[in-house]
Amino acid sequence: MKTFMAKPETIERKWYIVDAAGKPLGRVASRVASILRGKNKPIYTPHVDTGDHVIVLNADKVILTGKKLDKKFYYRHSGYINGIKSVSARDMLANKPEEMVFNAIKGMLPHNVLGRSMAKKLRVYAGTEHHHEAQKPETLEI
Repeated sequence: MKTFMAKPETIERKWYIVDAAGKPLGRVASRVASILRGKNKPIYTPHVDTGDHVIVLNADKVILTGKKLDKKFYYRHSGYINGIKSVSARDMLANKPEEMVFNAIKGMLPHNVLGRSMAKKLRVYAGTEHHHEAQKPETLEI
């Protein structure tokens, strides 16, 4: 018996919509990351991008459990001396909820070229409006 290896040109990609309203950030991120990787398909191959496109809606209504809103910080560095900036999760959720959800999902993907190509198939929106009706996305419950 031979092991099946998926070829990039034979993969059929679907579109899914995920509503993140009232759901914990980590649960949404882990489920979406597995769909982006293609782990929900029987043709999953670790070294090939077999995943689907995902649209995440209501990113501004995602919840964080415990005291994470005040104790969790997001850091970035400009590259200069003393160039580190920090933003609390509460401020990030108020100002840039799309970036918060995107970073959580991207952190669960491989940290290489393959992971960066998987992250390009992710669209995150703060509200319920999106402009991908032409792709006929399916609703996915988490």
